Order: sequence, then C-alpha cells, then structure tokens
Amino acid sequence: MSVTTGLFYLFSAILLGSAFRVITTRNPVHAVLYLVLTFFQASMIWMLLKAEFLSLTLVLVYVGAVMVLFLFVVMMLDVNVETMRVGFWKNFPLAAVLGALIIVEMSAVLMGGFRVNEQPDALAAVAKGSGELSNSKALGKLLYTEYIYPLEVATAILLVGMVAAIALTLRQRKDSKAIDSAAQVRVRAKDRMTVVKLAPTQPALPIEPTTDAPSVESKA
Repeated sequence: MSVTTGLFYLFSAILLGSAFRVITTRNPVHAVLYLVLTFFQASMIWMLLKAEFLSLTLVLVYVGAVMVLFLFVVMMLDVNVETMRVGFWKNFPLAAVLGALIIVEMSAVLMGGFRVNEQPDALAAVAKGSGELSNSKALGKLLYTEYIYPLEVATAILLVGMVAAIALTLRQRKDSKAIDSAAQVRVRAKDRMTVVKLAPTQPALPIEPTTDAPSVESKA
C-alpha cells in the first residue's frame, strides 16, 4: 500500500468519525468544532486527489468564514438543548425515511455512475497546447465561458436570499428598524417636514448706543 493510499484511509476514517460526532454530541459548540474537523479532512482528501483549488476553497470559505460564523452564533444564542429535544422522537420516523433515501441515492451514484476513466472534453480543450493541466485554470475558464449565465443566476439567487434573510430577521420586532418600501415610495415632501412659527419667548431688549467707540475726525 502506497503512502497516498494510507493517507486517504486515515483522512477518511477521521472524517467519518468526526461527522458521526457532529450528529451525536450533546453540546452544540462541540458539534460545530467537530464539523470544522470534518471539513479539514475533506480538504486533505481533495488535496490527495490533486484538486488544490477545491481544497483551499473548502478551508478558506467554509472553515475560515462559515464555520467561524456558526460558532459565534451558537455561542451567543445559548441554545437550550433540552427544549430542542422535546419533539425528537415525534419527528424521528420522517427523519429516518429521508436519511435512508439519501443513503440509497448516494450509494447508487457511487456504485454506478461515478466511475469516470476518461478525461472530460472541456478539460482536454483547456489542456491543449500546454504540457500540464491546472484544475484552477480549467475551472475558471469553464465558469466564465460556458457556465457564465448559470453563475450569474446563482449569484443573483444568493443575493436575494441574503436580502430576504435580513428582512425576515428585522420583521415584527420592537427594536426593529425595518422600513416599509411601499410607504417610503408614497411619501410626500410636505409630510416629512413641517415649519412651525413660534412666538418670541422673551421681549426684545432696547439697543443702547455705546460711548466707548473712538471718534473719527475729518481732515480738512
């Protein structure tokens, strides 16, 4: 057995163990930390498969940004685990059916349609004329040439989802600063500001001439 094969089995074993602990641990903070370890092991497996771009993206995006955000949110919310477990056994049959369906689909893909021995035509076209094939270069060219429109659609959907999440979070809260767009469009200038004339609060004082000013003499 080669070193690469041994590392693959080692990373895979740690990945499966940490993924199992994500769903079995009682502490939400520990679950997030185990998920970080799972992402690291998946990144190492991508590195063994010579997919450096995907490996670094997994570490930078998920571990460096998403999971850190999850960790802060879980620690700040102080989730009551006992309250969340009240309806566990009530929803367990549906969760078991969905989990079994996912396992069957993944098994069908891995056992039947995931065996690709030939290099895809798109990657071969990118590598033509160069001695080496860079997966980062191939991925970039595919994204911004053949898949530019799906990429733009995906970014628009993510933007709409982010705006919708912020709007739903700010809705129906006492301390919310949400703005009704329809009311903001219908607003008129005279409804925004009113000029009120106030009477003077103190009587005007008489202005007395000052005698300290120097006299100016005219020269003949």
